[in-house]
Amino acid sequence: MHHLLLSLATTPTPLPTPSLREGISEDQVTPGLLGFIMTAFFVVATALLIVDMVRRIRRVRYRAQVEEERLAAAAAADVEAADAADGGGSGNAGPGRVQEAGSTQETADGGTDLGQGEQRR
Repeated sequence: MHHLLLSLATTPTPLPTPSLREGISEDQVTPGLLGFIMTAFFVVATALLIVDMVRRIRRVRYRAQVEEERLAAAAAADVEAADAADGGGSGNAGPGRVQEAGSTQETADGGTDLGQGEQRR
């Protein structure tokens, strides 16, 4: 058994032959022109799809950013309109009091207690 393992370990492997086996042509083992054209097509198509995907993602991000800015501007305009309505209605609204359509009472900590059905903005 030892002799068999020693002979297998020391026997050199045959070198590959530089020519093709009999009956096989070079067109059967290489992709050729058609393979190159198909590979180039897939590379170009993939690159175009990636560019289109990046463009769409940027567009979605931009639209979301514009929508956030629009909502923030609308909220700021609502706050300014509410402040103008509160300040322009009566001159006796102090720092601890809010004057709205219903009754407003001042609390012990200087805040305000809004009447029933009213909400603080």
